[in-house]
Amino acid sequence: MGRDLIQKHHVKKGNRTAPKSQDVYLSLLVKLYRFLARRTDSKFNKVVLKRLFMSRVNRPPISVARLSKYLAGKEGKIAVVVGTVTDDIRLLEVPKMTVAALRVTSAARARIIKAGGEILTFDQLALRSPLGKGTVLLRGPKNSREAVKHFGTPGKPGSHAKPYVRSKGRKFERARGRRASRGYKN
Repeated sequence: MGRDLIQKHHVKKGNRTAPKSQDVYLSLLVKLYRFLARRTDSKFNKVVLKRLFMSRVNRPPISVARLSKYLAGKEGKIAVVVGTVTDDIRLLEVPKMTVAALRVTSAARARIIKAGGEILTFDQLALRSPLGKGTVLLRGPKNSREAVKHFGTPGKPGSHAKPYVRSKGRKFERARGRRASRGYKN
């Protein structure tokens, strides 16, 4: 008797081997980091290459405030973000820092440069630090998206999932199960 294969046929690897985006500049960066990942023993280059392939959801933005928090006590190091760096008006004073990112918003760019900082592109980073020495590889909070708040079953006991509601008022999903005076409260 033959035995049943649990995984029938040829099973493809799930990881991306190239970015989905048609952006020519991104494909040039992929070409560069593919070379560096292959020809150097640096794990940094392999990680950067893998992150260049990622979808937009998996490349969450990071704010200037978070960057300054993670770079505290790491003077002279380059913050590397495979994604977008955004501004944070709650941070009153931006410290001097060197940032390498795929994209930096105009407000964040202005504040970093005003503080005497520097913004690099990934090809400039490859020239300055081909092995990733003297860098801090960072990424933004992935679960801060609004969509993540809705994951799960709203109304289920113990669940904090946010329901999709037309409006947030007294008349909207505030009755049974939401207040003690209307049956029960979870």
